[in-house]
Amino acid sequence: MLIMELVSLMTTFWKSFQVLCMRKIKFGVQIPTCAEGLMYPVPFASPADVLKIATSAEQFGFDSIWANDHITTQEYVRKGSPSPPNYYEAVVTLSIASQVTKKISLATGLIPLPLRNPVELAKQIATLDVFCGGRTILGVGIGAYKEEFTAMFPDMKKVHRGDLADEALNALTRLFIERRVSFKGKHIRFADIELYPKPIQKPMPIYVGGNNPKGIERAARYGQGWFPASFTPREMTEKVSSLRCLAIENGRDPAEIDVAPQFAICIGKTREDAIDKYKRSQLYQHDISLKTSTLKGIDVDNLEERDLIGDEDQITKRIREYAEAGVTNFAGLIFVANTPAEMLGDMVLFADKIIPSFR
Repeated sequence: MLIMELVSLMTTFWKSFQVLCMRKIKFGVQIPTCAEGLMYPVPFASPADVLKIATSAEQFGFDSIWANDHITTQEYVRKGSPSPPNYYEAVVTLSIASQVTKKISLATGLIPLPLRNPVELAKQIATLDVFCGGRTILGVGIGAYKEEFTAMFPDMKKVHRGDLADEALNALTRLFIERRVSFKGKHIRFADIELYPKPIQKPMPIYVGGNNPKGIERAARYGQGWFPASFTPREMTEKVSSLRCLAIENGRDPAEIDVAPQFAICIGKTREDAIDKYKRSQLYQHDISLKTSTLKGIDVDNLEERDLIGDEDQITKRIREYAEAGVTNFAGLIFVANTPAEMLGDMVLFADKIIPSFR
C-alpha cells in the first residue's frame, strides 16, 4: 500500500513538473490605487495617471495589473505626510480600467478580507468578471495593517483576522459556484443568498496572499494562486515545495496553483545605482514598515537581495533563478519611482529589455 501511495505521489509531482515547465512566465504591474504615502510620495497619481498606467501596461505586453486596497491612512503615513493620501478603491478602479483595456487581467492585489463583507465582495467581483469578459483575479489577504481593521470595527479588536479570512474564503468559493448559499460561521453569517450573475471564469481565480505557513495553507486549500513577497530564491524553493505538498493533501493538483509573488523592482545602470535609488525611495521605507506584519521573521537589513534590484542583466538572471524555484508569475511588480512618468519609463525599459527573454 505504501509503495502504491509513493508511486501515485511521484506521478502527481512529475505531471505537475511537466505542466510548470511548459508555462509561460507572466508579469504584472501594481497600479497606484492605494500607494500614496506608502510606496510613493504624496501626491503621486491622479485618476487619469492610474488609467494611463493601466492602459500602458497592456500596450507594453504585461499580463496583468494589480490594484492594492486600503481603507484608511496608516498611522506611520500620517506622521510622515502633511497631507492625507488618496486611496482609490480597488474594485471600482478596476471596473473603470476594464472599459479602457481589452485583454489584460484585472487583479485586486490584495483586498484585506477582514475589511469586507464576503457577500458584497462576491457580488462586486462576479459583476466585474462579467463586464470585463472573464479577466478578473480576486487577490485577497489578511491585511498588513491591523489598525485598519480596528478602525473599521472597534468592537472586534479581539477577533483573530485569520479566522475571519478563513470563513470569508469558504463563503466566497461557495458563492461563486452554488445557486443558493447559507453560511453560519463564528463571525460570518448569512442565509439563502442567490448571487447572480456568476463569474464567467470557472473556477473564479482567487489568489491568496501571505508569507507565513497559514497563508500558504490557505492558498493550497482555496487558491488558484499564491501571492507572497520578499523571499530569496532559496527560500522560495522551500515554500513552493511546502505549497505543493499541502495542495496534494487537500486533494488538489499543485500545477493548478499559480506561484505569483510580488517584488519591488528598481532598474539601474549598475547594481550600486539601483540599490542607492531603492534605498532612497518611499517604497524602501514602506518595506521596512512591514517588518512586524507581512515581512515578520524576514531579515529587512538585506531587502535588496529579496527583490529585483540591479541592472537589466542582473534582474533577468534573478528572474530566471526565481523561475527555477517555482515562480510562474511575477505579479504586481512595484516599480520604484517618484512620478508616474518615471514609473512608465521603467515599465517600458522592463518590457523592452527583460520580458522578451521569457517569451
